[in-house]
Amino acid sequence: MQLTRMLVLALGITVAQAQTPIHLIPQPVSVQTKSGTYRLTNSTSIQYNQPAGKATADLLAKQLNGPTGFSITPKSGTSGSIQLEINTTPDAKLGDEGYTLNATTKGVRITANKPAGLFYGAQTLTQLLPKEIGSKTAVSTNWTIPAVQITDYPRFGWRGIMLDVSRHFFPKEDVKSFIDQIAALKYNTFHWHLTDDNGWRIEIKSLPKLTSVGAFRVARTGHFGDRADPKPGEPTPYGGFYTQDDIREIVWYAQDRNVTIVPEIDIPGHSMAALAAYPELSCTKQQVSVNPGTNFADWYGNGTFKMKVENTLNPSDENVYVFLDKVFTEVAALFPNPYIHAGGDECYKGYWAQDPGCQALMKKLNIHHVEDLQGYFMGRVEKILAAKGKKFLGWDEILEGGISPTATVMSWRGIKGGIEAAQMGHNVVMTPTTFAYLDYNQGDNSVDPPIYATLRTQTSYNYDPVPDGVDAKYILGGQGNLWTEQIPNLRYAEYMLYPRSWALSEVYWSPKAARNWPDFVTRMENHFDRADVAQINHSKAVYDAIVKTSMNGDKLMLNMAGEIPGLTIYYSTDDTMPDQFSTKYTQPVALPDGPITLRVVTYRAGKPVGHLITLSRDALMKRAGQ
Repeated sequence: MQLTRMLVLALGITVAQAQTPIHLIPQPVSVQTKSGTYRLTNSTSIQYNQPAGKATADLLAKQLNGPTGFSITPKSGTSGSIQLEINTTPDAKLGDEGYTLNATTKGVRITANKPAGLFYGAQTLTQLLPKEIGSKTAVSTNWTIPAVQITDYPRFGWRGIMLDVSRHFFPKEDVKSFIDQIAALKYNTFHWHLTDDNGWRIEIKSLPKLTSVGAFRVARTGHFGDRADPKPGEPTPYGGFYTQDDIREIVWYAQDRNVTIVPEIDIPGHSMAALAAYPELSCTKQQVSVNPGTNFADWYGNGTFKMKVENTLNPSDENVYVFLDKVFTEVAALFPNPYIHAGGDECYKGYWAQDPGCQALMKKLNIHHVEDLQGYFMGRVEKILAAKGKKFLGWDEILEGGISPTATVMSWRGIKGGIEAAQMGHNVVMTPTTFAYLDYNQGDNSVDPPIYATLRTQTSYNYDPVPDGVDAKYILGGQGNLWTEQIPNLRYAEYMLYPRSWALSEVYWSPKAARNWPDFVTRMENHFDRADVAQINHSKAVYDAIVKTSMNGDKLMLNMAGEIPGLTIYYSTDDTMPDQFSTKYTQPVALPDGPITLRVVTYRAGKPVGHLITLSRDALMKRAGQ
């Protein structure tokens, strides 16, 4: 009887292990589950068949040894219980970044054509392990890997995340952590926004004031965009910059993780930090300060604006191009990738219109519209970059002044610029605000600090980077952009990144046909748990109700929905705190007249989830456009 009981228990454990759910992000091309598991132990070995596999083997061992407490040491060979194999005969379907992963009860074998594929296979392997693999200290658990056969390769070659380090400075170690996190999700491009009005963050040795002056600003707190102007002579303690040695270290760090760094020097607008250091490069030559987050522009509803403080380089001044040649000479030497991003966005041309030098240049060039001066400027910049062996990349405004056929366009103002650029034969990186701006709120504006707009995870997940009617060969891929006006540190950057960066990783990596929102939600919730163990911050706004209002005659109508399956919404308008016994929302309802306050909660599987949303009648009327 005892032996029978032990056999049943053993069989039960085997069945449970064979049915271990697999929750991978991004979703691979093919996943075939099998029976059984492989158990990781201190005697597990990692081997690689070619020297090019060593870097991935070393990183994998580091990822495994920390949380397990093991001391696995990789070595060259062909008989590892975890075997990293670079194909001697390339598998055409895998390309440069694809891999196969075969996990059995005896071990794991990852094959790829190139080291990049091995690296991505290793990232998948860590996701197959229990969530404790993300622990920062050694823990005791059953380190099992479910038996599975995976074939995987990316849909797009450009899979990026942009981090703005100008508006808030992120120290070198934070940048490395950021790279670790995006690489684990199979992003291969780190767009590094290094310069803007709020700080110049890269050392240029031939122009030392760019960092001695341009990297630091006055200390301010409060909502970015509403802060007080700098005072004459006020100290400038806030800021920082990356030395050229820092840059080299980070570039090397990223290369080991198959991440290409694309630096951005944002010109001719967004140059206030540069002008604080070298005001003679502007039209007015007036001294300006590195901006701490003041309201320095009037924005109009149609996307146009007027600067109150000059932040543009002077396109008619030859000294500007001497300056830029120095900058790009040093930048090009630091970054081995083929691209340098030269900005080109939101360039205010009002100072150009009033400048005699710009007017004389327009006459010389037979230019009738001051807007076209930007085309001339960006053309000069592209020639400077070409002389350094670099390709020119810019935001979609670069289309407005005319650009060379070799320029690559990053489409951010919706998808229109990307469509136009592709139809003109330009390569395009799609990163529209409407799907990929990760600084936008993830949930209700009454919960998270308000910013310009809202972008929900489901919206990001449903994005397709190839617009209808566009030849896909011109779409290099896409990226998410994290502007940091209201993001002062890495912890909050994580909160804004996840889960939307999980969603976008699947958009850029996985086959379009494989996308399934309810299935992604299940995997996302598993990654919430994994992120908790890894101490990676994340938002759970997906659990919150989506609250909208409209007018039906003189009646204020309430329309609510859930972002994920299985949410039940309850609400009150009688100054009580809602719970599962309050009014259940099932369909649009007319709200009562009078000075009501709406309170909304969500439940899932009988338990409260998400945030309490509280909205006054005035706030509800505003949502209805009243």
